Amino acid sequence: MLPGQTNQEGSPLNEQALRGAGKGRQRSRRRRRARILRGLGYLVGLLMLAALILGGLAWRSCGAAATESQLALHRRSPQYRAGRFANRLPTTQAGFFAILRRWLSGAAHSEPDKPLAVVSRRAADFSNPPKSGLRLTWLGHSSLLIEIDGRRVLTDPVFSERCSPWTFYGPRRFHPPPIPLEELPALDLVLISHDHYDHLDYRTIVALNERVPRFVVPLGVGAHLAYWGVAQEKIIERDWWQSTDVADLRLIATPARHFSGRTLWDRDRTLWASWVIAGPRHRVYFSGDTAMLPQFTEIGKRYGPFDATMIEVGAYNAMWPDVHLGPEQAVQAHLMVRGRLLFPIHWGTFNLALHAWTEPVERLAVAATKYGVRWVSPRPGQWIEPAVPPAVQAWWPKLPFKTVAEDPVFSSGLQDSR
Repeated sequence: MLPGQTNQEGSPLNEQALRGAGKGRQRSRRRRRARILRGLGYLVGLLMLAALILGGLAWRSCGAAATESQLALHRRSPQYRAGRFANRLPTTQAGFFAILRRWLSGAAHSEPDKPLAVVSRRAADFSNPPKSGLRLTWLGHSSLLIEIDGRRVLTDPVFSERCSPWTFYGPRRFHPPPIPLEELPALDLVLISHDHYDHLDYRTIVALNERVPRFVVPLGVGAHLAYWGVAQEKIIERDWWQSTDVADLRLIATPARHFSGRTLWDRDRTLWASWVIAGPRHRVYFSGDTAMLPQFTEIGKRYGPFDATMIEVGAYNAMWPDVHLGPEQAVQAHLMVRGRLLFPIHWGTFNLALHAWTEPVERLAVAATKYGVRWVSPRPGQWIEPAVPPAVQAWWPKLPFKTVAEDPVFSSGLQDSR
């Protein structure tokens, strides 16, 4: 041992060793923090890169905002308030995280366990017009080919595999389109109810652009179509209660209770609507997406009775009662607009809610029987003529579902309506 050194506790030698060990631990902690920060930086960078890539892939499909001249038209609408379109009645809805928790838990039987059989169609199938003058072909969800008094109308066409801004992610079809896009017969117009992805599909619109002479849409939706290459002179935009004539059909935009938007930042920048399609001899009602509203009665008084109503029955839930009707209220809406035959839509194609995929039609059967409503439910691709409707035959499997008593869904605020 050298002079001045000691091995006793508290000696200069041990103090130097402790100081050295402390500095080593500090350097180790700094290095560990640096590694963690670098890792977080890499993660944030990767997330930002992924967001940019996903955003880039979805960008075109998201559509476009209205121009200043279009906004001037929106501002004149009674439905436009504080920079957005609005329902006449307030919307009641559960909180975001409550819905997210419930959504992540999923629901039993929300999708078929095997692909659904459809009735395959080709353009030649439509070469002979319907004997009655009115024929409705369900193409899935809210897409219908309506043959009315010698004209053909295609509603809310979605022919893509997914209703999503992306081709690789989002709700996937339960069945292929009953007719390929290229096999559609000549059309007089495409009718759009609102701009959600399960009703307005970018790729379908682009494919139809050169083949369709007119696109009839609610206010604001025309900006999306123009962005996707549809000529402005082919686009007709209408507010509620406004009409337009195409060939010898009259199209009237009528009220609905819903919302719109294709991104996180454009909610309610475009209008949503239901539609009356009136020909020289027949007229039908197309609900688009809607919750219950008292204006159904006014629609019926002004334009009913209807040979058929095509009304949405799916994607309902008590957490969002003011967004969709549900089967029981669909029957009531049908009666209010003075429909003769109820054709349920907006079910059996995409998983967009928290009920069994067959539940809407099962509950509809009960409600229709209770109120004496005539209804049909063809499989995708099957057509019907309202003048001679076929008997309902269940082509869907028998699955457990919640009854209206077990899971009631009724819209709010109806007593406050005008």
